[in-house]
Amino acid sequence: MIHFDPVYFLLALPPLALMLWAQWRVKSNVAAGGRVGANMTGAAAARLILDRAGLQHVRIEPVEGELSDHYDPRDKTLRLSPEIYGRRSAAAVGIAAHEAGHALQDATNYGPMALRAMAVPAATAGGKIASIAVLGGFLAMWIGAYSFAQPLILLGILGYGAILAFQVINLPVEFDASNRAKRLVTELGIVDAEGGRWVNKCLNAAAWTYVAATLSTAATMLYYILVYSRMNNQR
Repeated sequence: MIHFDPVYFLLALPPLALMLWAQWRVKSNVAAGGRVGANMTGAAAARLILDRAGLQHVRIEPVEGELSDHYDPRDKTLRLSPEIYGRRSAAAVGIAAHEAGHALQDATNYGPMALRAMAVPAATAGGKIASIAVLGGFLAMWIGAYSFAQPLILLGILGYGAILAFQVINLPVEFDASNRAKRLVTELGIVDAEGGRWVNKCLNAAAWTYVAATLSTAATMLYYILVYSRMNNQR
């Protein structure tokens, strides 16, 4: 029978609180960093970084959406949201430089980035399967069909495991891109010392969102492992 389980909340609430805190920090630091000037726009900063690395073939183009910035290794294109593409602020150049950092990783065959690309199909499949499988498992438990519930819960655990593996691999990719960005914006004179301080704040806050998401997935997976273990003990 399905009932209130305090263990789930004990596991889920700390990562959730960390995620909310990290998202608040990102928004507040990007807003504050957006008021600190830079010597060029986000697009110009990314272009400078790419050109200095010999990556003139990597395109930069605007994309709709708030903080939808990303680098696409498939077509070698760096896409920046409007508030990053055309603004001359520490936040804009920091985020643009971070995405340019991913292009530098791609160009130098950075190991963790290649591993991340390999993990994408499994993580995508895991994301589609995990929630549905777990829901099916709990519905099966609700009607007393434990022989069906166990394999469904196990399938959900495997799905969350694929997501978690991707997130763990992604951490060094994001940290490295941020470290490159922090160094390059000052080395290339894109920002002054004060601007560099705000670039660091914005990128450090963003890093915590990746950590929180990883911990949240780990906590969810651990909970379903405990559920599966209880079911085995009750057999």
